[in-house]
Amino acid sequence: MRRMRLGLQLIRIRPSLSINPQSTMGLLRKSNHEEPVVPQKETSRVVSTPVEPTIPIIRKNAMANNINEINRIAADTKFTGDLATRTDIRIDGTFEGRLFCDARVVVGEKAIIKGDIFCTFIDFNGTMLGGNFYVKDTLSLKAGCSVQGDLYFQKFQVELDAKYAGKCQMIGEAEFNKVSAPVAAMLQKA
Repeated sequence: MRRMRLGLQLIRIRPSLSINPQSTMGLLRKSNHEEPVVPQKETSRVVSTPVEPTIPIIRKNAMANNINEINRIAADTKFTGDLATRTDIRIDGTFEGRLFCDARVVVGEKAIIKGDIFCTFIDFNGTMLGGNFYVKDTLSLKAGCSVQGDLYFQKFQVELDAKYAGKCQMIGEAEFNKVSAPVAAMLQKA
């Protein structure tokens, strides 16, 4: 890199730039009122070669099969009967019956449950008026919830001010599969 001293300024000129003294629209001016100096970039030729993508391209149909959709029973909705799903479900309304969910169940604060729930995970904020929870992994009772029924789980979390009345028992995955086998058949048909 060359350095030139012009007046009191020290200006660095990169070797890849050429100076055109013919231009009148200069960005740099020499002292002693000489013609303006304009730096110009040298042109270079860019050659591109195709590169294989490192991240696989996901096709629209393949992506639709992989998305974990969330089912929902909204507030002011009442569901009665058996329900089986492989994806997450959120309940904010009233549910009466049996639910088999091969994923996470989230029960909202104003939800009312009457019946049995078989699931992998459950976050329970609402009210259960009879029935049982059979949870393959983690049962979480949130503050303010009320449960009347038996609880079967592998892991158990209880927040302060959560209320439950009933039997509480830890079970393993084999016991869960045995208890939920009749209900799991519903999922096979779904």
